[in-house]
Amino acid sequence: MKKSALQIARASYQPKLPASLKGGVVLTEGAKTQSVADQDDIKELFPNTYGMPTIKFEAGAKKSYPKVNVGVILSGGQAPGGHNVIAGLFDGLKKLNPENKLYGFLGGPSGLVDHKYMELTADIVDEYRNTGGFDIIGSGRTKLEETAQFDKGIEICKKLGVNAIVIIGGDDSNTNACVLAEYYAQKKAGIQVIGCPKTIDGDLKNEMIETSFGFDTACKVYSELIGNIQRDANSSKKYYHFIRLMGRSASHITLECALQSQPNICIVSEEVEAKNMTLMDVVDDIVKVIVDRAKAGANFGTILIPEGLIEFIPAMKKLIAELNDLLAHNDEFNSLHTDDEKRQYVKGKLAPDSREVYRSLPKGIARQLTLDRDPHGNVQVSLVETEKLLIEMVAKLLAAMKAEGTYVGKFAAINHFFGYEGRCAIPSNFDADYCYALGYTASFLISEGKTGYMSSVRNLTAPASEWVAGGVPITMMMNMERRHGVMKPVIQKALVRLDGEPFKYFEAHRDEWADVTSTYIYPGPIQYFGPAEVCDQPSITLQLEQHKLR
Repeated sequence: MKKSALQIARASYQPKLPASLKGGVVLTEGAKTQSVADQDDIKELFPNTYGMPTIKFEAGAKKSYPKVNVGVILSGGQAPGGHNVIAGLFDGLKKLNPENKLYGFLGGPSGLVDHKYMELTADIVDEYRNTGGFDIIGSGRTKLEETAQFDKGIEICKKLGVNAIVIIGGDDSNTNACVLAEYYAQKKAGIQVIGCPKTIDGDLKNEMIETSFGFDTACKVYSELIGNIQRDANSSKKYYHFIRLMGRSASHITLECALQSQPNICIVSEEVEAKNMTLMDVVDDIVKVIVDRAKAGANFGTILIPEGLIEFIPAMKKLIAELNDLLAHNDEFNSLHTDDEKRQYVKGKLAPDSREVYRSLPKGIARQLTLDRDPHGNVQVSLVETEKLLIEMVAKLLAAMKAEGTYVGKFAAINHFFGYEGRCAIPSNFDADYCYALGYTASFLISEGKTGYMSSVRNLTAPASEWVAGGVPITMMMNMERRHGVMKPVIQKALVRLDGEPFKYFEAHRDEWADVTSTYIYPGPIQYFGPAEVCDQPSITLQLEQHKLR
């Protein structure tokens, strides 16, 4: 297979490890834990895995471990570095006992249920070190929710002699890992379950999980593209670029890209919700910047929009919640053929306030809100072209202002959506190192007999040798949320904190970035070779959160 020069060079990169994992380890237990909310409900649902202590690995004397066979699953959407989690897991297992074996379940969680697997050998793993994508074994979005699925997993694990399963995924995938760990503990199946924190969205984090892997690389890819567009805009001086960025439930990607590129406008969904803003309020804020820039002769700029914006506008959020409940398993709606029939049906079922909001939307956007739901029963916000909606509304308002004589500029807009461009990029040095350490840590958690834990690597703004490896009980992150119309235990998503350092830094500088005298930043492509200050820097979000950047 022909490879690019970069592919060949990256194959020889040796990821860095925390010093504590380079030899033997001593396991230190922290305090007992509890869930972030709904403690009584979560404790009742997870009696075997609730309240476990946090774990920290420190350097210690080497010891021997019995042989284990491990299965690994890549679950959900891709994120840069997934292959390095598997490489770290493989290397860790082989170091702890050369007889250990690693099996990959193919196509995501369905591979466990359908008994589709392959043994991952050194020859196979070596081909995928430091590469993007999840193609080593494939991924999928099958949810592990039913006891029949769990029991099929027991069957294949017994056949292969598998003692532990590692699920590499986001909040929903690790919720599945938590449920699976509890079931196997209850059944005394002898199968441990360990999770690893993956999602480019950056919304799987807490005091023990400082960031999810893939976030760093994806944001650097998007920021390069934004920088390129800003240089073009600054050269041609005639277009406003409305750029929607992936990140359904939180604005971490959009905020990080703003910190890296300094656009003229950046919308943060969590601020929109906190201020109880309407869609028109958002439009007014955009128009104000455009009008002010036009007065100084600048009829161009960049506007960053989080993918999940409409769900954070309170009136829209209420409408979407009603739609999610209304359309869950609704055969009557699904039997309708035309968009007009569906629109009339929905209007007849909504509460008066939501009906008015729904009626006010352009037909194209209203239709997008009623398309097939995602696996969790929610609207697929990635299919809602918010950037086009905002362009249409902004253009309409500016035209009215021009007729009144209150706007003197020219408005031309180009829309973009950056999503899949960043999910399978070659991982940055940070993600290559972090993912390898997460996988390596998982091998120790397994060998120490732990289950229901997520691999944790902290102190990430320090050099990799000083990173702190350990584990956090997944139940610690759980709360109860409505899914498909019923309350279910899920990992709580981490939203952008308006009192957090990243947002406060953005808030302090956004007026300056909106001004015509502002200076765009052009981050350029990810650097894999060169000085550490260029190649190994973590995200600005992480540096601000840990007070390493002012």
